[in-house]
Amino acid sequence: MKALAPHEINGVWATPLLRVGPNGQPILDGLADQIDHFADAGVDGVYTHGTAAEFHGQSDAFFRAFCDVVAQRCTALHLPFQIGASHPFAHETLKRIKFARSWHPAAIQVVLPDWAPVDLRVARRFIEGCVAEATGVGIVLYNPPHAKRAFQAKDLVALLKDVPGIVGLKCAGGDADWFTQMQPLLADISVFIPGHFMASGMAKGARGSYSNVCCLNPHATVVWRDQVANDPRGAMELEHRINAFMTQYIQPFITAGYPGYACDKFMAYVGGWFPDPPDLVWPYLGIPKDEAPRVRQALKDIIPEFS
Repeated sequence: MKALAPHEINGVWATPLLRVGPNGQPILDGLADQIDHFADAGVDGVYTHGTAAEFHGQSDAFFRAFCDVVAQRCTALHLPFQIGASHPFAHETLKRIKFARSWHPAAIQVVLPDWAPVDLRVARRFIEGCVAEATGVGIVLYNPPHAKRAFQAKDLVALLKDVPGIVGLKCAGGDADWFTQMQPLLADISVFIPGHFMASGMAKGARGSYSNVCCLNPHATVVWRDQVANDPRGAMELEHRINAFMTQYIQPFITAGYPGYACDKFMAYVGGWFPDPPDLVWPYLGIPKDEAPRVRQALKDIIPEFS
């Protein structure tokens, strides 16, 4: 697999989710089947070790074994893949980048060191170190809203503009003013926003989504991706209904204290393509599977395209 340039990183990218054994430990069984499912759906690529994939709950040995399965299967299917090398300890991130580049991924994702908030100087130093370690494989910065330091648009421009080796950004996106401030970056790197804002975000200049909505239904998300290009008005109408579903039936779990990645796995279970109950790696608690029937019915009622 060759490294991708910024303009080649676009569309819908899906993430394989962790299956969890009865002892709360992650297991690899069925991982290749998830990749096959994504390929059959027609996603633009696969990425590992974001928040939804619970990278924070994996040992180094499991991380490597997980990457091996994903990289081997994606390579066999000619499906682009990115490897998330994120780790709370910055030096471990560099080690994971070194391992990741041996698989020649399309790009490597990293989060900023996350034990304490970092300023722009430290963030820039870290990113330049990641780029140097990647030696020709592009770096995508993953800066989620729950990071110790989630940078504003002007700071992202200052941080990433004109840094050779930065090919992408995964973030929460924003309103029209946010996209206006981001203009200096939009032409040079691939900016991805959350899946439930794919239609409106791409209309403003985003390239696509590392998609939470893809957790709900990969096939339907790919159909929506095509609708964004061919029927923008219809795509926006669907986005409004997707967000109504998310607000009414998923956001309450966030309000109740469940993390976003618990919702991602729960949506995969509700969507019916992920075979296991939505348990998380120990000691974290997933959303009880008993909540699924009513949410599944709401899915059919509000966005039948995804049911």
